[in-house]
Amino acid sequence: MKFASHSLRHVLGSCGRTAESRLRRFAADTRGDVAILFGLMTLVIVMLIGLAVDYGRLLNARHQTLEATDAAVLAGARALQTNGGDQAGAIKVAQAYYKQAVQSRIPVVSKSDTINFAVTDSGTAVVAKGNASIATPFMSVAGVKTLPLLRANGMDYAKAVLAVGGNAELNLEVSLMLDVTRSMQGQKLTDLKAAASDLVNIVVWKDQSKFTSRVAIVPFAEDVRLPGAAFKTATGATSTTNPCVVERTGSQKYTDAAPKSGQYVMAHKVEVKQNGKTTYNPECDVAANAEVLPLTSDKNTLLSKINGLSVGYYTAGHIGTAWAWYMLAPNWASLWASSSKPAAYNTKDVKKIAVLMTDGEYNVQYDANGVLVDQDSTKCSKAANGCSSVQALSQCTAMKAKGIEVYTVGFQLTNSTAIDTLKKCATDADHFYNSSTGDALKAAFRDIALKISTLYLSQ
Repeated sequence: MKFASHSLRHVLGSCGRTAESRLRRFAADTRGDVAILFGLMTLVIVMLIGLAVDYGRLLNARHQTLEATDAAVLAGARALQTNGGDQAGAIKVAQAYYKQAVQSRIPVVSKSDTINFAVTDSGTAVVAKGNASIATPFMSVAGVKTLPLLRANGMDYAKAVLAVGGNAELNLEVSLMLDVTRSMQGQKLTDLKAAASDLVNIVVWKDQSKFTSRVAIVPFAEDVRLPGAAFKTATGATSTTNPCVVERTGSQKYTDAAPKSGQYVMAHKVEVKQNGKTTYNPECDVAANAEVLPLTSDKNTLLSKINGLSVGYYTAGHIGTAWAWYMLAPNWASLWASSSKPAAYNTKDVKKIAVLMTDGEYNVQYDANGVLVDQDSTKCSKAANGCSSVQALSQCTAMKAKGIEVYTVGFQLTNSTAIDTLKKCATDADHFYNSSTGDALKAAFRDIALKISTLYLSQ
């Protein structure tokens, strides 16, 4: 019995030592750690790869969307330059460009693409708005099912601006010849004021610190009225009574040669015969409120000048054309204060533009005394330099040869000679307008303002 008891204790002790030994060996065995760690690491790697895939898809779709909106707003703004400022048409162009540009983009969440386009900044900019989202299958495990492609604060919204003057990093000089003859009285003059004011509001920008955009105003009828000091320099006169000028004679009559002896412009005169004697007295047709305004970037001064215009009588378009040129001609800089002096031709980053507007046929010319003769566009035998329209064409040809871009705007023109004169004066066919209504006149001036603008992405 003792033997049996002893044997049992021996067996039990042996089993305990064996179990203990096995437990120690199991605890010391590290062969399974690698598999566990690999499994855990694989899970993390798969999650990171999933995040990278989602993020990569986001970046790719975002990049395509940004490029698409940039292209769309530039296309829309370009349409504004070429379609007469048709805002609805510009938006359609932008939408079409965007739709085409995102065709290869990663599919976005259904109905999430709300990107659209609008014309802003008084019709001089096209901007993109809205957003789109993509699905995130891997991030959805963490509850993030979609991500927007553009930042919510609007910083990613593309905006294309039609810039002139300083905003386009360009110095701009624009001379506006405005018809204030008798036929412009009433609603037509009101329409002209609105159209010219609109152009000034677009062309003249606030920041003139680095680059300037300056405009000159040249109202004309039978003559052009000058400030007193400019009248003396231009004519060589000593008196400024009725300081209105007409054409000049001599070899420089169709050039921008500086005024001096033998090259002065003539003062407007009226012939008076009394007691067998003939005298030539100073005459002015254009009113004092329609005196020329040399180049300035002062928008208030420009708008005040335009809004204060009143009408005169006949149409000496060649005189208006000449002075629209002289405002941009460096040889005539001595007539003006330093802030109004035009830059030299071919100066870097300077663009010179003349806009010639009239509602009638050029039908007034002058004799060698500065007296109005031959109120007819074809019978000009008494005129010192021939017919007004012929003189205007010669001036336009010479002006364009100097690098000045010429736009011409007719207002309700029906006379074939008048239309032909403006067409030939313009730089090309795209620079000629014949407006039939006040709205069309405004559209023409706005189109010119947009065409002389340059495009840039502001954001």
